[in-house]
Amino acid sequence: MLPWKRVLRPLAALLLTAAVAAVPAATAHASTTSSSGWNDYSCKPSAAHPRPVVLVHGTLGNSVDNWLSLAPYLKDRGYCVYSLDYGQLSGVPVFYGLGPIDKSAQQLSDFVDKVLAATGAAKADLVGHSQGGLMPRYYLRFLGGAAKVNALVGIAPDNHGTTLSGLTNLLPYFPGAADLLKATTPGLADQIAGSDFLTKLNAGGDTVPGVRYTVLATKYDEVATPWRTQYLSGSDVTNVLLQDLCPLDLSEHVAIGLFDRIAFHEVANALDPAHATATTCASAFS
Repeated sequence: MLPWKRVLRPLAALLLTAAVAAVPAATAHASTTSSSGWNDYSCKPSAAHPRPVVLVHGTLGNSVDNWLSLAPYLKDRGYCVYSLDYGQLSGVPVFYGLGPIDKSAQQLSDFVDKVLAATGAAKADLVGHSQGGLMPRYYLRFLGGAAKVNALVGIAPDNHGTTLSGLTNLLPYFPGAADLLKATTPGLADQIAGSDFLTKLNAGGDTVPGVRYTVLATKYDEVATPWRTQYLSGSDVTNVLLQDLCPLDLSEHVAIGLFDRIAFHEVANALDPAHATATTCASAFS
């Protein structure tokens, strides 16, 4: 039998190649973003919404496709909205968030600095989906982000790692599989429950002073599992289960970030708590 490392290496490459082929690269990030109205560096925050909003995509996402619904939703409500690509692997277009998360956090740091310089704002608000809700916490804790960020809203963030519905528990039965995953897609390996990255990030508490945290979760999440591990603990944390707001909401891990307007309404509430309104099933039509 071939060693698992030799078997899994071409399999991983094949999966990445198939994924790239499945989604047209012609999404043309720059033109799509420009025509949709976000990443407009001439935008000046208003008195009503004085902080720019930086959107942080999830694993295998990108700065456009992850935000085709939420970015216009926030822009239409008067926010200056920005999004970035991070965690690129050499030779892999369109699908990002696969590089080491600490390196991705530095990319976020640089991007926030760029946004603050352009808008003249003192602080930004961050909204992230999946890894995009987890990764900024490294920026806040270790890279000075707490001085530049007012709030972090995580949509289905794997804050304490994931078991991928139990699949990661099988890794020890495949010799070399964990090492291969870390070598080829470190951003994935960093998110596995119990990883060295997560142990460092969560040591000493989930939050840092001065930042408001909101976590939006769905009990139908099949990726960031168990879903309750998404929640944070701390004095300035709001944890929200969508089904407590609307029992009819069936969104899973992808849908909650891509097009769930019930979740979007709660994002808007988290960004502007002074003017928050009740989130219900009817929020899907607001």
